[in-house]
Amino acid sequence: MIRPPQIARNRVIPYSARSGVAGGQTMQEKDVVSKDLLKRITLDIARILLGLEVEQAEIVESSHPRVEERRADLVARMAGPAGQFLLHIEVQNGNDGQMPCRMLRYRSDLCLQCTDEDIRQVLLYIGKEPLRMASGLRQTGLDYQYEIVDMHRVDCARLLAEDSPDALVLAVLCDFQDRSPRAVIRYILDRLQVLTEGTPARFRDYLKMLEILSSNRNLYEVVKEEQTMLSEVLITELPSYGLGMERGMERGEQLMLSRLLQKRFGPLPPRIQARLEVASTTELETWAEQVLDGLGLEQMFPDA
Repeated sequence: MIRPPQIARNRVIPYSARSGVAGGQTMQEKDVVSKDLLKRITLDIARILLGLEVEQAEIVESSHPRVEERRADLVARMAGPAGQFLLHIEVQNGNDGQMPCRMLRYRSDLCLQCTDEDIRQVLLYIGKEPLRMASGLRQTGLDYQYEIVDMHRVDCARLLAEDSPDALVLAVLCDFQDRSPRAVIRYILDRLQVLTEGTPARFRDYLKMLEILSSNRNLYEVVKEEQTMLSEVLITELPSYGLGMERGMERGEQLMLSRLLQKRFGPLPPRIQARLEVASTTELETWAEQVLDGLGLEQMFPDA
């Protein structure tokens, strides 16, 4: 995929928690994680989720103190073939009947701050419950609308295809279509490990983000189980999908794949164990990919 050129995000807006948000620290953590990820891939989000033709994105400072401090989650000045505009993205973790009024207030603040600039507003809903919020406000003399993107309805393949750690973590909030949730989680973990290779602290940070957001899709336990399996079988020693290089001796690959299969399916029949012992490196790589894709033993070894 050819990515449009990006410019540096010259000002990162610090997160300011809203007072009175229900759900305690867990909801706050989800807000912090999702907003932080969005700021790091603003340009990609505009293209992937909103279908915008943009080439540059610059974070805009947006803070409006009144009785309480209030700042928009993300405001970026976007530039592309159609010209320049302000993109305001607000992340919402739960249904809020006052959301149209809040969005209107953000817009009025931005109008005062950035006079004469076109503004496009998007509400990004990441909550667990089905979306039940209006996309605008109609009153006498007022017809106000904004766009809502429900992550429940976004095909996860669109973010998985970006193959960046930030996009992979956000993909857990999307629609898996007919894909097995466990297989998708397994793929995300595998790619995160590959993309953060050599930086274990960075890998742990993304794992924490994935755990936090996965609870919104009731996948927290699946993430923990797959994470444990990843650790137990030392999957980094396997020639698994996407690694693009061989690791270790052929015998080591055989032993590691055998351990992975036993962890997944239990004790292996002697015929399959014998097949592994005489397998070529290419065959071992193929089977490793099939395990990660969720295939069963009969599909992997039809002739054994």
